[in-house]
Amino acid sequence: MSLKEQLTELRAGSLKRVPPERQAIVERHIEELRNGLAQRALQVGAVAPEIVLTNAKGEIVDVGMLLKRGPVIVTFYRGGWCPYCNLELRAFQRILPDIEAAGASLVAISPEKPDDTLTTTEKNALAFEVLSDVGLKVGRAFGLVYVFSDALKGAYQGFGRDIPGTNGTDEWALPISATYGIGRDGRIVYAYTDPDYRDRAEPEDVLKVLTGAAVAA
Repeated sequence: MSLKEQLTELRAGSLKRVPPERQAIVERHIEELRNGLAQRALQVGAVAPEIVLTNAKGEIVDVGMLLKRGPVIVTFYRGGWCPYCNLELRAFQRILPDIEAAGASLVAISPEKPDDTLTTTEKNALAFEVLSDVGLKVGRAFGLVYVFSDALKGAYQGFGRDIPGTNGTDEWALPISATYGIGRDGRIVYAYTDPDYRDRAEPEDVLKVLTGAAVAA
């Protein structure tokens, strides 16, 4: 199954379990993001902000150093608690050999603490860098971060989610689930910034664009 097919199947199951009133809150929130935040997220042609973050082992990773070796795929995910995110991370892991064969690197970024990114890495058997953006500095630099409304906060509390506790901050905030392809010159050559967390970029499509841009350069 493609990632899109897996996400569609997961979404169908979720609709059967989530109370309609919570579904309505989430849908309104996504629409609000489409009319606001999604317009501010960095797009193709922009220079990617600096990314220097801690990985799941507590080591500092500088994406600028990775760019010296080749293009980089950067995918922002909400957290290891998100089943849609886990499907996406596993889908990228499946094509990691193709990404590396193309001379590219892959990093995933979430606002979770390093201990939680380690759990996500181990749970999904990930062999690429999973970075911790506590405080959402990098997510904000890319224009991806939103703050929860009271209604959305209540909906997530109904799901049993403590976002500030998970992220090690006192803020109810997350990045939209976005994927970027960054060329060796530091410019964005691919951007998937749909604010609906249930939809994600197909890893193969990202790689295709990235390798095409590398050939053109």
